[in-house]
Amino acid sequence: MALRDLDLPRKLTYEDYVLFPEDGLRHEILDGEHYVTPAPFVRHQFISSNLHILLGSFIRRRRAGKLLAAPTDVILSPHDIAQPDLFFISNERMGIVTEPNVQGAPDLVVEILSKRTRRRDERLKLERYDRFGVLEYWIIDPERQGAKVYRRDDRGLRLAAELSIADAFTTPLLPGLEIPLTEIFE
Repeated sequence: MALRDLDLPRKLTYEDYVLFPEDGLRHEILDGEHYVTPAPFVRHQFISSNLHILLGSFIRRRRAGKLLAAPTDVILSPHDIAQPDLFFISNERMGIVTEPNVQGAPDLVVEILSKRTRRRDERLKLERYDRFGVLEYWIIDPERQGAKVYRRDDRGLRLAAELSIADAFTTPLLPGLEIPLTEIFE
């Protein structure tokens, strides 16, 4: 080991992650750094529940795949373990699901912003989800009652739509899906 290697902080891995305490907090490792978030506020959970019911029932009726929610570990790389608020895995990609965790990028990831997570969700997680192959990323903003939709093209995840309360979520991943934001924020 070179002397200069001793000066660099070691990136955390899944082996470190499994040693974190089960303390009711959300633990994630992103680009080798540990992030801890307290339980979400009630408004966040109302939005998550509403979207889970609406999106989940559509996915189930169409038998399109599975919708999962935090806390579920998504291992994107040895140094990237996320717990998205919600995420969809299509039948075609179901091979990434194992009993203890998901090992690879989901098709669709949803994060609901809070003051504590805004910067992480809009920057760091966007970059990590892009790097590891998430096909679509929805960022829901309760404060502004809107959302941003990022879709993968040949250059990676790109902003495809900025939605307001008058708009609805749609996605080419789930043809026929239309979820009005008013129903998510009620």
